[in-house]
Amino acid sequence: MATNATPFPHRISTKDQYFEAWKMAHDKPQEFWGDIAGSYQWMKPWQKVQSGDFNDLDIKWFEGATLNITANCLDRHLEERGDKTAVIWEANDPKEAPITYTYKELHAEVCRFANVLKDRGVKKGDRVVFYMSMVPELLTGVLACARIGAIHSVVFGGFSAQALAGRIQDCEASMVITCDEAYRGNKTIPLKAITDEALESCTTVKDVLVRKRTGGSITMKEGRDHDLLPMIEKASSDCAPEEMQAEDPLFILYTSGSTGKPKGLMHTTAGYMVWAGYTFNNVFQMDEEDIYWCTADIGWITGHSYITYGPLLNGATTLMFEGVPTYPDAGRFWEVVDKFKVTHFYTAPTAIRALQAMDIELVRKHDLSSLKVLGSVGEPINEEAWEWYNKEVGKERCPIVDTWWQTETGGIMITSLAGVTESVPAHATYPMPGVNTDLVDNEGNIIEGNPAEGNLCVHNPWPGMARTIWGNHERYKETYFTTYPGKYFTGDGARRDNEGRYRITGRVDDVINVSGHRIGTAEVEDAINEHPSVVESAVVGFPHDIKGQGIYAYVICQPGVEKTAEELKPELNEIINKVIGPIAKPDVIQPVSGLPKTRSGKIMRRILRKIAAKDLKDLGDTSTLLNPEIVDEIKKGAGL
Repeated sequence: MATNATPFPHRISTKDQYFEAWKMAHDKPQEFWGDIAGSYQWMKPWQKVQSGDFNDLDIKWFEGATLNITANCLDRHLEERGDKTAVIWEANDPKEAPITYTYKELHAEVCRFANVLKDRGVKKGDRVVFYMSMVPELLTGVLACARIGAIHSVVFGGFSAQALAGRIQDCEASMVITCDEAYRGNKTIPLKAITDEALESCTTVKDVLVRKRTGGSITMKEGRDHDLLPMIEKASSDCAPEEMQAEDPLFILYTSGSTGKPKGLMHTTAGYMVWAGYTFNNVFQMDEEDIYWCTADIGWITGHSYITYGPLLNGATTLMFEGVPTYPDAGRFWEVVDKFKVTHFYTAPTAIRALQAMDIELVRKHDLSSLKVLGSVGEPINEEAWEWYNKEVGKERCPIVDTWWQTETGGIMITSLAGVTESVPAHATYPMPGVNTDLVDNEGNIIEGNPAEGNLCVHNPWPGMARTIWGNHERYKETYFTTYPGKYFTGDGARRDNEGRYRITGRVDDVINVSGHRIGTAEVEDAINEHPSVVESAVVGFPHDIKGQGIYAYVICQPGVEKTAEELKPELNEIINKVIGPIAKPDVIQPVSGLPKTRSGKIMRRILRKIAAKDLKDLGDTSTLLNPEIVDEIKKGAGL
């Protein structure tokens, strides 16, 4: 277990090497992961690489070892790349100067922030909630918690006071770190005011640290609220990393499930570190001088693993963006790529489709020749968006890594490796080494051979997996491991082609059974979205007297295009007949101006299913939606 500052050990560089690594991880996982982990700095060695299984759910990785993840993200790189840029921060307003941090500077900032936390009494095991915009102190604050052994829990700075309060209460946080306000496009979000409202019902929080960003008027409660930046400026830049056990908690991240109380997925230190580092290294295939940009928010798992930990563990330069893709115009992403000569760009299909609908000159007027690799994350990408991304952004010379993974998995699970394994439109393709996937039928029988289609499961532990739901291990077991005993059920369906490559078809509850035929809603949406007048669609099932389930399609047309359901129906049916077959034709098409989405951009299909079924008894809480007003508009359009 030697100290090794080289950023790219265990890099897979050929397709044959991928299959060799996958086989080694499958046949000899202890040896394989022990070798990978040996690239990092450990304070004490492990006694056993992995123990526990999906039956006992007492899973441990690198048990007995001690380490600190920030020593591996920062200290380990100081000698060889201390003067290399670690983080580039780009503000919401393009006129505001960007901020850069070298690895030395980032190390000093993290240590100062860590000392501020210690001065306020935060200690190992305490929970610290972040409710911030994408300011640099969100990234340095997360690392500062890890530095001293506090458990960070980032809440996306768009959730309501009620949602924030629920998360603070669930993890019994002792501190909240927020901003006065957030810039988001041409809006400002009153984060401190929302925090104040949330804290009216929270009894565990002793301190609120406020990062002044806009200078807007806020209330500061005497004794509880403190101005963060002056505290950081005064703090010492010397803070030794806390010695952490391998299985000590690193962070809690809440998933905003469509029903029920949010689940606080708890990730531990060593396994998560090894997985985030290994997946970033191999999926993106970065070179030393490359510039990487993931457009996610650190409030989501993507921002944890692939803005913060993954890039820094690999000594990479990571770009952090405060703004939105459409401000000051819809060319902002491409302007930033041009400005910083970004080489690796990782974004969501939702963003790709939205930008695809805009004037193509907003893309073409920027120099995108620096790009080497494109990535997609968050949902299955439809073929039309994939082709547009490939042609207009990648200029048909950049491999696209279509990554499938979840908050629960900690890092990427199924993907191509950039320039190593093939990119296939709308296919995640191959599992990462260490990920043993099964497709099973509804009774849990493994579907052998290729091609195949079924419910996607994983039958072995992997280092990055969440260990539990905070405070509720029984719910963790029940949610993920009881549907198919001995397997982690992802909740997604998938197809496997003749080459063993996977295509994710969407959530299993988004698979519609029409006259005994299983039809993935993502599949129908892909077809509908090929229509030149369509920007986005959402397809759900609804009760049908003859077929069992019918297909209901909500369709958003391009700006300025006014089409009725009667006008759209024959045009869409023609495409669907061609792409899938007549069995997949929608029974109902409803043109809409928008879709109900969570603040992370996910469509709330539960609401759409209820409206399609004309069942309005329990639509649930719509107040935390990005656009709650759209629900009434859709109901009215459906005649309800």
